[in-house]
Amino acid sequence: MADSPDRIDRRTALRAAGGLAGTAALPTLSGCLGGESDGGDGSDGDDAPPDDGADVNYAVETVAEGFTNPWGLAFLPADGRLLVTERPGRLSLVDPADGTVEAVAGAPDVFAEGQGGLLDVAVHPDYPDDPRVYLTYSASAADSPAGDGADGATTHVGVGRLSLDGDGAPALDGFEALFVAEPFRDTDLHFGSRAAFGPDGALFVTVGDRRDTDFGPDHVSQDRSNELGATLRLTPDGDAHPDNPFADDPSAADALYSYGHRNPQAMAVRPGTGAVWQCEHGEEDGDEINVIERGGNYGWPIASEACRYGTDDPVAPGHDERDGVIAPVHYWPCGSEGFPPSGAAFYDGDAFPEWRGDLFAGTLAAQYLGRFTVDGDGLDATVTEREPLLDDRGWRMRAVAVEPGTGHLYVAVDAADAPVVRLVPE
Repeated sequence: MADSPDRIDRRTALRAAGGLAGTAALPTLSGCLGGESDGGDGSDGDDAPPDDGADVNYAVETVAEGFTNPWGLAFLPADGRLLVTERPGRLSLVDPADGTVEAVAGAPDVFAEGQGGLLDVAVHPDYPDDPRVYLTYSASAADSPAGDGADGATTHVGVGRLSLDGDGAPALDGFEALFVAEPFRDTDLHFGSRAAFGPDGALFVTVGDRRDTDFGPDHVSQDRSNELGATLRLTPDGDAHPDNPFADDPSAADALYSYGHRNPQAMAVRPGTGAVWQCEHGEEDGDEINVIERGGNYGWPIASEACRYGTDDPVAPGHDERDGVIAPVHYWPCGSEGFPPSGAAFYDGDAFPEWRGDLFAGTLAAQYLGRFTVDGDGLDATVTEREPLLDDRGWRMRAVAVEPGTGHLYVAVDAADAPVVRLVPE
């Protein structure tokens, strides 16, 4: 669904389904709501695996505050500090131990309108031996190396070398745009955009459909000749990965890894399997959790579980009614109030052993942190939404990360004057 703040709080549906459960909330704790959601993958939840993490108590601590619409989180390996992007264009380095925030010089000029701006951040997997830090961001044609003759803006991938030496401020040295998702479009909606390194060292990047409302077979997300509505797979140098599925197809964009996406704003690599998972906005509801397969068509907009805004009319036939498309492993059907997603992480830490292996994803308008148990692998995985976390805070949840050393769960709140918080054992 669109990134809008006026959706009904989904806690209402969860309460109706199951009532209150779990432990009572203390002043610094978030209580738990019980019950299964009645949407998901279309099942009623009767065969769902048991919930082994419903009774976990956690405290919520403010790590740092005063951020303007933070969007991405990335920990520096072997360092402990945290990079935070802010949509207006600031990159910050945060020390979780004392909350110190330093501005990082060298971030790019961004198109900070609508859903655009400085978006995600990813650290090279060989950091600090390779100190490159990658940013995704929207930039106008006027500020883009690929913008000659174009109008509007599009999603970019750029890189710089993080310098922490000396007495000066931290900086991204030599920042440059590595990849520009084309074409440019004159809209400030649906840029995506998440970035994550896979187990083979390739960089995966999501790009939205730029709010193309031509809901037919000629939609940009179904057109493999462009890089919108897609998952891209790049080398660390920003080239299309040579093993991409359409690299030998002269009519297709070399960088495409999967297509048929609307606006994927969450992506995480599952530990142990290396599979890439994404959460994607639907239209009116129809939000999805997908396992990404090489060359896969995920259907948008010729297959969808969403309805047109303000109606009960389906955008398209469901995935199970359309050949040649990959269905989500979990979805929120029209009428469910949806799960507009942004930011996701698989939990692999030690602080909350009951949550190990669970997928955490932030939701925007519904204002809670979702927890999902996963049983099985790949497209056959069973995904079950559990009790919402942080649902009493009134927070739009923008990004999620697991602190490597402690296993604490970090969340960036999306607001004009926002905190980054962490969940720690009570």
